[in-house]
Amino acid sequence: MSDSETMPQAAAPEAPGSAPALPKEALEIASGYAFGGPALDLGALLWDGVCLPDAQVRIPLAMLNRHGLVAGATGTGKTKTLQLVAEQLSAQGVPVFLADIKGDVSGISAPGAENDKVRARAADVHQRWTATGFPAEFYALGGIGHGIPVRATITDFGPLLLSKVLQLNQTQEQSLGLVFHYADSKGLELVDLKDLRAVVTFLTSDEGRPELKDIGGLSSATAGVILRALTAFEAQGMADFFGEPEFDTNELLRTAEDGRGMVSVLELPAVQDKPRLFSTFLMWLLADLFHDLPEVGDTDRPKLVFFFDEAHLLFHGASKAFLESVTQTVRLIRSKGVGVFFVTQTPKDVPADVLAQLGNRVQHALRAFTPDDQKALKATVRTFPDSAYDLEELLTGLGTGEAVVTVLSEKGAPTPVAATRLRAPESLMGPVDTAALDSAVTASPLYGRYAQAVDRESAYEKLGARRGAKGPDEMTAEPAPPAPAGSRKEEPSVVRQVVDSGVFKSLARSLGTQIGREISRSIFGTARRRR
Repeated sequence: MSDSETMPQAAAPEAPGSAPALPKEALEIASGYAFGGPALDLGALLWDGVCLPDAQVRIPLAMLNRHGLVAGATGTGKTKTLQLVAEQLSAQGVPVFLADIKGDVSGISAPGAENDKVRARAADVHQRWTATGFPAEFYALGGIGHGIPVRATITDFGPLLLSKVLQLNQTQEQSLGLVFHYADSKGLELVDLKDLRAVVTFLTSDEGRPELKDIGGLSSATAGVILRALTAFEAQGMADFFGEPEFDTNELLRTAEDGRGMVSVLELPAVQDKPRLFSTFLMWLLADLFHDLPEVGDTDRPKLVFFFDEAHLLFHGASKAFLESVTQTVRLIRSKGVGVFFVTQTPKDVPADVLAQLGNRVQHALRAFTPDDQKALKATVRTFPDSAYDLEELLTGLGTGEAVVTVLSEKGAPTPVAATRLRAPESLMGPVDTAALDSAVTASPLYGRYAQAVDRESAYEKLGARRGAKGPDEMTAEPAPPAPAGSRKEEPSVVRQVVDSGVFKSLARSLGTQIGREISRSIFGTARRRR
C-alpha cells in the first residue's frame, strides 16, 4: 500500500520546518510547501548539500491542472519522476496518461523491488516505502508493438496535424485544408489513407477540378506533392495508424474498481524511430479530449493528468498555425479539468507562449560541457523565480533523482525554489516481462473493442463506384478521355451520388451522427463529433 493510501487524504504531514534545527533560509523555503489539503509528496528539501527530511516538498492536488514541466539531461531521473507522480495521482483517484518512449514505464503495473538503494533513499526522505503496483492499460499506435491498438480516422485527425506528419509547407497545408473542407461538406468520410488519396486525385481530375474552382482550386503540382507524401508515408509502414475502430479518448478517464485512477501507458518503443508521427498523435489525443470534455473550471482534483514526453519533437519544425493551436489548447484545457506536463531536456525546447502556461516545474540536472550547454543553462536559470540558491551551480551538481522544484501553492502563487531529493517510486522501476504485458493487453475489456481493424465503405469506395472499373488508385490528375455522347447526362455527378446516398453510420464512436453535413472542426482542425 502506498503512502497516499495509508495517510488520510485531508491530513497534512507534520508541518515542514517544525524542527528547530532547520536553517533560517531552509525554514523559509519549507514553509512555502506546508499545504493543508491533499497533495503529492515529491521528496525532502536539500540545503547546503544536506537532505532535510523534516522539510517535505509537495504539490497541491488541485494545482495539477495548472500544467507543468519536467526537464533535465538524459539519465538524470525524469522517467522516475513521472512514475512517482503518476503513482500518487492514481492512488488519489486521478487517471494518468503516460507515453512510454523507451519501454521502461510498463513497470508501473507491478510492485517494485526493494533493494539497498531504495531503502537508503526512503530513509533519506522519511518515506514509508511499500512495494505497490497500480492499475494500468497498455496501448500501441496502430497495434504496432505491445498494446491495445490506437487508431484515428483521417477525418478526425484533421488537416493541421496531418500536414505536420507529412512535413508539408504552409501552402500545401492550406491546400490540404481545402481537400478536407470539400470532403466534410460532401459527406465523403476520410477513414484511412486510401480515402484521402482518392479525394485528392478526384479533385485534380477533369470531373472534380470544378468542385473547388470558387475557393481557389487545388493545383496539380500541390496535389502531386501531397500524393507523393502520402505514398512515402504509407511505404514506411504507417498506414496502420489511420482507420477504424477509432480510439475513444474517454477511455483515458477511467478509474479502477478500487477507486484508483487508471494509468494509461502508450507503448512507443516499436515506433520510436518515427518521432514526428508519435508526437503528433499525442497532440491528437490531447486535442480530442479538449473538444469533447465539458467546462468544469477549477476543481479539487484534475480529471486527468497527461504527460507529454519528448515534447521538443512536437515543436520542432512546426508551422505558426500549429504552434498557435498548441498554445491555445494548453491555455484552455485547464478549464476542462486536464493537466498537461511537458517532458523534455531543457525549457528552451518549449516555446515561450507554452512555457508561460506551465505553473509547476521539476528541473533535473543539466550538463554544461559545451558553449551551447552553457547558453541553455543560463536560459533555464532565467525561467525560475528569484532564489536563495546559486542555480547555475546547483543545476550542474544535482545527483540522479534530485531536482529543483517550484510549484503553485493552493492560492495559485509560485512556491519558493526548492532543491529536492525525490522519493523512490513504489512500482517496478523498469519494464515488466513481455509475456505479462501481452497477457494484460489481451485480458483487457477494451481489447475486443479495438483489436480488429475494420474497413467499411467510405470515400475510396464511393469514388471508386463512380469511376466504374477504374479504381481510385488508377486515377491520375491528367485529363480523362472524352466520354461517349450523352453519357454524362445519364449519370449523376459524384457529388449528387454522395449527397443522395443518405446517412452514413460511423463505426465505434460516431453511431447516429449524420455525415451528410459539414463537420465542425476545432482548434487543430480535428473533427468535432457528438459521441
